[in-house]
Amino acid sequence: MNISHFVENLNRGGLERMVLDLVKTQHAQGERVQVVCLYEAGALAHELETLGIPVHACGKRDGLDVRALGRARAFLAAHRTEVLHTHNVVAHYQAVLASLGMGIRQVVNTRHGMGAHRKPGRREWLFRRALRATDAVVAVCEAARQDAIARGIVPAAKTCVVPNGIVLDRFDIASDTMHERLARLINVPLGTRIIGTVGRLNWTKDQASLIRAFRIVRRNRPDTALVLIGDGELRETLRACAFDEGVAGSVHFLGDRDDVRELLQGLDLFALSSVTEGYSMALLEACATGLPIVATNVGGNAEIVDDRTTGRLVPAGDPTSLAQAMLEVLQTTRQAQSLGRAARLWVETHGSLDAMAERYGRLYFGGVGSFA
Repeated sequence: MNISHFVENLNRGGLERMVLDLVKTQHAQGERVQVVCLYEAGALAHELETLGIPVHACGKRDGLDVRALGRARAFLAAHRTEVLHTHNVVAHYQAVLASLGMGIRQVVNTRHGMGAHRKPGRREWLFRRALRATDAVVAVCEAARQDAIARGIVPAAKTCVVPNGIVLDRFDIASDTMHERLARLINVPLGTRIIGTVGRLNWTKDQASLIRAFRIVRRNRPDTALVLIGDGELRETLRACAFDEGVAGSVHFLGDRDDVRELLQGLDLFALSSVTEGYSMALLEACATGLPIVATNVGGNAEIVDDRTTGRLVPAGDPTSLAQAMLEVLQTTRQAQSLGRAARLWVETHGSLDAMAERYGRLYFGGVGSFA
């Protein structure tokens, strides 16, 4: 089967990592796969190219870029694309426009989040127009599917749910050895309890609320540190927030990293403070590392974190509740370990890449009806 994945780019992020892992799995299964990037190829493209998987960049400019659409059409045609799998809104309507009249057998779109912009806009209008040439729209969690239907974005008959999955073999359980390594990296005493988060430093992840919550934690537990893994446009704003909250010396910005899995193994607690979320890859990775989790109850988070079984769920934008939950988890090592073990067991059953790839394969062949 000739499969073309269509994305904006392959820069670092949860969506991009999921696409890379799915593409690698499909390639290993003998499918003929390529990735077409609407803009630049991105920092992760080399991972596919080293496996002989083509990655093409269309170099789209602002506005209607006919040349970029022509490049995209040529890449899809040369691959003899049978399945066009697009990812998120902009990539979808651009890919549909580029492929009109090509007779592609199955056109599938995955919406990876809840939709950052809650008011209908031009992008969603264009997305809805593109649905006429779309066979299936995948939501990564049931909350996202129900939300898209309720907002009139996607008809229920064209939707299904395929939860994200990860390669579990890549993840080792958190350990004292890795904790010591991380403590040395951020230059804190070895007995420090380290709270960490992974994600873009932008408004959707609301790390400002996490920093404000950490101020409360730090006041009650001076032996704690906060690690933010990832980069983004709010880096300096968040640094200023840490300074204003009086915790700048205990909040560590590690930026984009190639060793996220190893850093996770050094944490005592994983926190996610998002105000909107689809089906978080970061939460799946925290589960795979056997970490107790405190997350906001938004989007698909409650489909990953079972409150008081694998972690804690708190309201979004509420630093006080977030701090209280983190303090409760940190209070008893036995409780934290129990939550972490339960998280690992859950992800082994529900969050594997193989399970995700099998569901996409079924969708490619049988359409939405195969999920009925």
